[in-house]
Amino acid sequence: MTSPLRLVFLGSDPIALPLLEWLGGPAASLAQIVGVFTQPDRATGRGQRVQANAIKGWAQARGLPVLQPEKLTAEVREQLAALSPDLALVMAYGHILREEFIATPHLGTLNLHTSLLPAFRGASPIQTAVASGVRETGVTLMRIVRRLDAGPVADCERVSVGALDTAVEVEARLAAACVPLVSRCLPRLAAGELAFREQDDAAATYCRKLAREDGVLDFTARAEVLAARINGLQPWPGATLVLDGLPVRVGLADALAESTGAAPGTVVGSDALGLRIATGDGLVRLRRLQRPGGRMLPTPEFLRGFPIATGAILPSVAMPDLLVRR
Repeated sequence: MTSPLRLVFLGSDPIALPLLEWLGGPAASLAQIVGVFTQPDRATGRGQRVQANAIKGWAQARGLPVLQPEKLTAEVREQLAALSPDLALVMAYGHILREEFIATPHLGTLNLHTSLLPAFRGASPIQTAVASGVRETGVTLMRIVRRLDAGPVADCERVSVGALDTAVEVEARLAAACVPLVSRCLPRLAAGELAFREQDDAAATYCRKLAREDGVLDFTARAEVLAARINGLQPWPGATLVLDGLPVRVGLADALAESTGAAPGTVVGSDALGLRIATGDGLVRLRRLQRPGGRMLPTPEFLRGFPIATGAILPSVAMPDLLVRR
Protein backbone atom coordinates (compact mmCIF):
# COMPACT_ATOMS: atom_id res chain seq x y z
CA MET A 1 0.00 0.00 0.00
CA THR A 2 1.49 3.36 -1.03
CA SER A 3 1.87 6.15 1.49
CA PRO A 4 -0.55 9.08 1.31
CA LEU A 5 0.63 12.05 -0.72
CA ARG A 6 2.08 14.85 1.38
CA LEU A 7 -0.16 17.73 0.35
CA VAL A 8 0.13 21.46 1.00
CA PHE A 9 -3.08 23.43 0.51
CA LEU A 10 -3.12 27.09 -0.52
CA GLY A 11 -6.42 28.95 -0.22
CA SER A 12 -8.21 31.80 1.52
CA ASP A 13 -11.90 31.40 0.71
CA PRO A 14 -14.61 29.27 2.40
CA ILE A 15 -15.45 27.71 -0.98
CA ALA A 16 -12.60 25.26 -0.28
CA LEU A 17 -14.01 23.97 3.02
CA PRO A 18 -15.95 20.98 1.62
CA LEU A 19 -12.79 19.82 -0.13
CA LEU A 20 -10.68 20.31 2.99
CA GLU A 21 -13.20 18.37 5.08
CA TRP A 22 -12.91 15.50 2.62
CA LEU A 23 -9.11 15.69 2.48
CA GLY A 24 -8.92 15.78 6.27
CA GLY A 25 -11.25 12.82 6.69
CA PRO A 26 -12.34 10.27 4.07
CA ALA A 27 -9.29 10.96 1.88
CA ALA A 28 -6.74 10.19 4.61
CA SER A 29 -5.46 7.14 2.72
CA LEU A 30 -4.88 9.26 -0.40
CA ALA A 31 -3.41 12.46 1.00
CA GLN A 32 -2.09 13.94 4.21
CA ILE A 33 -2.32 17.71 4.58
CA VAL A 34 1.07 18.79 5.98
CA GLY A 35 0.58 22.54 5.81
CA VAL A 36 -1.82 25.31 4.84
CA PHE A 37 -0.97 28.64 3.22
CA THR A 38 -3.57 31.36 3.46
CA GLN A 39 -3.84 35.16 3.34
CA PRO A 40 -2.82 37.22 6.39
CA ASP A 41 -5.56 38.14 8.82
CA ARG A 42 -7.51 41.14 7.52
CA ALA A 43 -9.89 43.74 8.93
CA THR A 44 -13.42 42.80 7.86
CA GLY A 45 -17.03 43.76 8.48
CA ARG A 46 -18.55 47.02 9.63
CA GLY A 47 -16.37 47.15 12.71
CA GLN A 48 -13.23 46.42 10.66
CA ARG A 49 -12.01 43.92 13.24
CA VAL A 50 -8.92 41.93 12.26
CA GLN A 51 -9.82 38.25 12.16
CA ALA A 52 -8.69 34.98 10.65
CA ASN A 53 -10.36 33.63 7.55
CA ALA A 54 -12.28 30.35 7.52
CA ILE A 55 -9.39 28.37 6.01
CA LYS A 56 -7.03 29.35 8.81
CA GLY A 57 -9.69 28.51 11.38
CA TRP A 58 -10.18 25.07 9.84
CA ALA A 59 -6.46 24.34 9.82
CA GLN A 60 -5.82 25.57 13.36
CA ALA A 61 -8.68 23.46 14.70
CA ARG A 62 -6.81 20.41 13.39
CA GLY A 63 -3.39 21.43 14.58
CA LEU A 64 -1.98 21.93 11.09
CA PRO A 65 0.90 24.31 10.36
CA VAL A 66 -0.47 27.59 8.97
CA LEU A 67 1.63 30.04 6.99
CA GLN A 68 0.30 33.52 6.14
CA PRO A 69 2.95 35.34 4.12
CA GLU A 70 2.21 38.79 2.76
CA LYS A 71 4.56 38.03 -0.13
CA LEU A 72 5.92 34.75 -1.49
CA THR A 73 9.60 35.43 -0.96
CA ALA A 74 12.55 33.04 -1.29
CA GLU A 75 12.30 32.46 2.46
CA VAL A 76 8.65 31.42 2.09
CA ARG A 77 9.61 29.00 -0.68
CA GLU A 78 12.12 27.45 1.73
CA GLN A 79 9.32 27.07 4.29
CA LEU A 80 7.29 25.26 1.66
CA ALA A 81 10.21 22.99 0.81
CA ALA A 82 10.72 22.19 4.51
CA LEU A 83 7.25 20.57 4.52
CA SER A 84 8.54 18.05 1.92
CA PRO A 85 5.33 18.23 -0.13
CA ASP A 86 4.53 15.81 -2.92
CA LEU A 87 1.82 18.14 -4.21
CA ALA A 88 0.53 21.67 -3.70
CA LEU A 89 -3.18 22.22 -4.33
CA VAL A 90 -4.45 25.77 -4.81
CA MET A 91 -7.98 27.14 -4.68
CA ALA A 92 -8.87 30.84 -4.35
CA TYR A 93 -5.58 31.69 -2.63
CA GLY A 94 -5.11 35.31 -3.69
CA HIS A 95 -1.37 35.31 -4.45
CA ILE A 96 0.43 35.02 -7.78
CA LEU A 97 2.87 32.10 -7.50
CA ARG A 98 6.45 32.32 -8.73
CA GLU A 99 7.93 29.61 -10.96
CA GLU A 100 10.31 28.35 -8.26
CA PHE A 101 7.42 28.13 -5.79
CA ILE A 102 5.25 26.23 -8.29
CA ALA A 103 8.04 23.76 -8.98
CA THR A 104 8.86 22.94 -5.34
CA PRO A 105 6.50 19.94 -4.84
CA HIS A 106 7.87 17.07 -6.90
CA LEU A 107 4.43 16.28 -8.38
CA GLY A 108 3.84 19.94 -9.10
CA THR A 109 1.27 22.57 -8.15
CA LEU A 110 -2.34 22.16 -9.28
CA ASN A 111 -5.16 24.67 -9.20
CA LEU A 112 -8.92 24.28 -8.89
CA HIS A 113 -10.61 26.96 -11.02
CA THR A 114 -14.38 27.45 -10.81
CA SER A 115 -15.25 27.40 -14.49
CA LEU A 116 -15.08 25.03 -17.44
CA LEU A 117 -11.82 26.31 -18.88
CA PRO A 118 -11.00 27.97 -21.18
CA ALA A 119 -14.28 29.82 -20.51
CA PHE A 120 -14.35 32.44 -17.74
CA ARG A 121 -10.68 32.70 -16.93
CA GLY A 122 -9.99 35.41 -14.39
CA ALA A 123 -11.23 36.92 -11.14
CA SER A 124 -15.01 36.36 -11.04
CA PRO A 125 -15.81 33.10 -12.88
CA ILE A 126 -18.83 32.08 -10.80
CA GLN A 127 -20.63 35.41 -10.82
CA THR A 128 -19.82 36.14 -14.45
CA ALA A 129 -20.94 32.70 -15.63
CA VAL A 130 -24.32 33.04 -13.90
CA ALA A 131 -24.67 36.66 -15.02
CA SER A 132 -23.94 35.58 -18.60
CA GLY A 133 -26.88 33.17 -18.57
CA VAL A 134 -24.97 29.88 -19.00
CA ARG A 135 -26.82 26.74 -17.95
CA GLU A 136 -23.70 24.74 -17.11
CA THR A 137 -20.41 25.54 -15.43
CA GLY A 138 -17.98 23.53 -13.36
CA VAL A 139 -14.64 23.14 -11.60
CA THR A 140 -11.46 22.45 -13.56
CA LEU A 141 -8.27 20.89 -12.19
CA MET A 142 -5.24 22.32 -14.00
CA ARG A 143 -1.52 22.85 -13.71
CA ILE A 144 -0.52 26.39 -12.81
CA VAL A 145 1.48 28.38 -15.35
CA ARG A 146 2.47 32.03 -15.36
CA ARG A 147 -0.36 33.02 -17.74
CA LEU A 148 -3.78 33.63 -16.21
CA ASP A 149 -5.68 30.32 -15.81
CA ALA A 150 -4.04 29.04 -19.00
CA GLY A 151 -2.37 25.88 -17.72
CA PRO A 152 -3.00 22.38 -19.09
CA VAL A 153 -6.17 20.72 -17.82
CA ALA A 154 -6.47 17.29 -16.22
CA ASP A 155 -10.22 16.96 -15.62
CA CYS A 156 -13.37 18.87 -14.71
CA GLU A 157 -16.60 18.34 -12.80
CA ARG A 158 -19.70 19.89 -14.36
CA VAL A 159 -22.60 21.47 -12.49
CA SER A 160 -25.91 22.79 -13.77
CA VAL A 161 -27.12 26.39 -13.44
CA GLY A 162 -30.88 26.88 -13.15
CA ALA A 163 -32.81 29.96 -14.21
CA LEU A 164 -33.45 30.84 -10.54
CA ASP A 165 -29.96 30.04 -9.27
CA THR A 166 -27.96 32.95 -7.91
CA ALA A 167 -24.18 32.94 -7.65
CA VAL A 168 -24.65 31.82 -4.03
CA GLU A 169 -26.30 28.52 -4.95
CA VAL A 170 -23.91 27.88 -7.81
CA GLU A 171 -20.88 28.54 -5.61
CA ALA A 172 -22.11 25.97 -3.09
CA ARG A 173 -22.60 23.47 -5.88
CA LEU A 174 -19.10 24.12 -7.21
CA ALA A 175 -17.60 23.77 -3.73
CA ALA A 176 -19.16 20.31 -3.42
CA ALA A 177 -18.06 19.39 -6.96
CA CYS A 178 -14.40 19.70 -5.97
CA VAL A 179 -14.63 16.49 -3.96
CA PRO A 180 -15.47 14.00 -6.74
CA LEU A 181 -13.06 15.78 -9.07
CA VAL A 182 -10.08 15.55 -6.73
CA SER A 183 -11.05 12.07 -5.51
CA ARG A 184 -10.70 10.59 -8.99
CA CYS A 185 -7.60 12.62 -9.92
CA LEU A 186 -5.38 12.12 -6.85
CA PRO A 187 -4.92 8.34 -7.27
CA ARG A 188 -4.12 8.81 -10.96
CA LEU A 189 -1.63 11.55 -10.14
CA ALA A 190 0.09 9.41 -7.51
CA ALA A 191 0.33 6.54 -10.01
CA GLY A 192 1.76 8.79 -12.71
CA GLU A 193 -1.34 8.23 -14.85
CA LEU A 194 -3.01 11.67 -14.72
CA ALA A 195 -2.90 13.13 -18.22
CA PHE A 196 -3.08 16.85 -18.99
CA ARG A 197 -4.23 18.53 -22.19
CA GLU A 198 -3.49 22.04 -23.39
CA GLN A 199 -6.34 24.55 -23.43
CA ASP A 200 -7.66 26.10 -26.61
CA ASP A 201 -6.58 29.70 -26.10
CA ALA A 202 -8.64 30.81 -29.09
CA ALA A 203 -11.81 29.83 -27.19
CA ALA A 204 -10.85 31.59 -23.96
CA THR A 205 -13.03 34.21 -22.32
CA TYR A 206 -11.96 36.44 -19.43
CA CYS A 207 -13.81 37.94 -16.49
CA ARG A 208 -12.58 40.77 -14.34
CA LYS A 209 -12.88 41.66 -10.69
CA LEU A 210 -16.37 43.00 -10.01
CA ALA A 211 -17.06 46.49 -8.68
CA ARG A 212 -20.03 48.20 -7.08
CA GLU A 213 -20.60 50.06 -10.35
CA ASP A 214 -21.46 46.76 -12.07
CA GLY A 215 -24.76 46.54 -10.18
CA VAL A 216 -26.72 48.92 -12.43
CA LEU A 217 -29.60 47.73 -14.62
CA ASP A 218 -30.52 48.68 -18.17
CA PHE A 219 -34.15 47.80 -18.84
CA THR A 220 -33.70 48.21 -22.58
CA ALA A 221 -31.88 44.86 -22.50
CA ARG A 222 -33.79 41.58 -22.97
CA ALA A 223 -35.54 40.15 -19.92
CA GLU A 224 -33.34 37.01 -19.98
CA VAL A 225 -30.22 39.16 -19.90
CA LEU A 226 -31.48 41.19 -16.96
CA ALA A 227 -32.60 38.18 -14.92
CA ALA A 228 -29.25 36.43 -15.40
CA ARG A 229 -27.37 39.59 -14.49
CA ILE A 230 -29.39 40.13 -11.32
CA ASN A 231 -28.94 36.53 -10.18
CA GLY A 232 -25.25 36.42 -11.02
CA LEU A 233 -24.44 39.59 -9.07
CA GLN A 234 -26.05 38.31 -5.88
CA PRO A 235 -24.75 38.90 -3.23
CA TRP A 236 -21.86 41.08 -4.51
CA PRO A 237 -21.99 43.69 -5.88
CA GLY A 238 -25.75 43.21 -6.02
CA ALA A 239 -28.07 44.60 -8.69
CA THR A 240 -29.61 47.92 -7.68
CA LEU A 241 -32.42 50.08 -9.05
CA VAL A 242 -33.73 53.45 -7.91
CA LEU A 243 -37.26 53.67 -6.48
CA ASP A 244 -38.52 57.06 -5.26
CA GLY A 245 -34.92 58.22 -5.02
CA LEU A 246 -33.83 55.25 -2.89
CA PRO A 247 -31.40 52.54 -4.05
CA VAL A 248 -33.19 49.19 -3.81
CA ARG A 249 -31.26 45.96 -4.21
CA VAL A 250 -32.70 43.12 -6.28
CA GLY A 251 -31.85 39.65 -4.98
CA LEU A 252 -33.58 37.37 -7.48
CA ALA A 253 -35.34 37.67 -10.83
CA ASP A 254 -36.75 35.61 -13.66
CA ALA A 255 -37.75 36.37 -17.25
CA LEU A 256 -41.26 36.15 -18.67
CA ALA A 257 -41.87 35.79 -22.40
CA GLU A 258 -44.66 38.34 -22.42
CA SER A 259 -45.10 41.65 -24.19
CA THR A 260 -47.19 44.62 -23.09
CA GLY A 261 -45.99 47.33 -25.45
CA ALA A 262 -44.91 49.38 -22.45
CA ALA A 263 -41.64 51.30 -22.56
CA PRO A 264 -38.61 49.55 -21.02
CA GLY A 265 -38.48 50.16 -17.28
CA THR A 266 -42.25 50.54 -16.89
CA VAL A 267 -43.80 48.79 -13.88
CA VAL A 268 -46.64 46.81 -15.46
CA GLY A 269 -47.93 45.25 -12.24
CA SER A 270 -47.16 42.55 -9.71
CA ASP A 271 -48.20 38.98 -9.02
CA ALA A 272 -47.75 36.43 -6.23
CA LEU A 273 -44.07 36.06 -7.10
CA GLY A 274 -42.82 39.53 -7.86
CA LEU A 275 -42.86 42.91 -9.56
CA ARG A 276 -43.19 42.78 -13.36
CA ILE A 277 -41.12 45.25 -15.35
CA ALA A 278 -41.16 45.86 -19.10
CA THR A 279 -37.82 45.39 -20.86
CA GLY A 280 -36.47 45.62 -24.38
CA ASP A 281 -37.91 42.13 -24.95
CA GLY A 282 -40.26 40.45 -22.47
CA LEU A 283 -40.84 41.14 -18.79
CA VAL A 284 -38.37 40.74 -15.96
CA ARG A 285 -39.96 39.75 -12.66
CA LEU A 286 -38.17 41.02 -9.56
CA ARG A 287 -38.73 38.34 -6.92
CA ARG A 288 -36.68 39.65 -3.98
CA LEU A 289 -36.08 43.29 -2.98
CA GLN A 290 -34.23 45.07 -0.20
CA ARG A 291 -34.43 48.72 0.81
CA PRO A 292 -31.49 50.50 2.49
CA GLY A 293 -31.01 49.24 6.03
CA GLY A 294 -33.61 46.51 5.60
CA ARG A 295 -33.61 42.78 4.93
CA MET A 296 -33.87 41.11 1.57
CA LEU A 297 -37.56 40.20 1.30
CA PRO A 298 -39.83 38.32 -1.09
CA THR A 299 -41.24 41.06 -3.28
CA PRO A 300 -44.90 40.68 -2.22
CA GLU A 301 -43.80 41.25 1.39
CA PHE A 302 -41.58 44.16 0.36
CA LEU A 303 -44.46 45.82 -1.51
CA ARG A 304 -46.70 45.74 1.58
CA GLY A 305 -44.40 48.28 3.21
CA PHE A 306 -43.11 49.99 0.07
CA PRO A 307 -45.83 50.07 -2.58
CA ILE A 308 -44.77 50.73 -6.17
CA ALA A 309 -47.37 52.11 -8.52
CA THR A 310 -48.17 50.44 -11.80
CA GLY A 311 -46.99 52.75 -14.57
CA ALA A 312 -43.95 53.99 -12.65
CA ILE A 313 -40.82 54.20 -14.81
CA LEU A 314 -37.56 52.78 -13.45
CA PRO A 315 -34.45 54.49 -14.81
CA SER A 316 -32.07 52.53 -17.02
CA VAL A 317 -28.29 52.74 -16.73
CA ALA A 318 -25.89 51.21 -19.24
CA MET A 319 -24.47 47.98 -17.82
CA PRO A 320 -20.67 47.54 -17.97
CA ASP A 321 -19.41 44.46 -19.78
CA LEU A 322 -18.37 41.70 -17.37
CA LEU A 323 -16.27 39.87 -19.93
CA VAL A 324 -13.07 41.56 -21.05
CA ARG A 325 -10.84 41.12 -24.08
CA ARG A 326 -7.26 39.84 -23.87
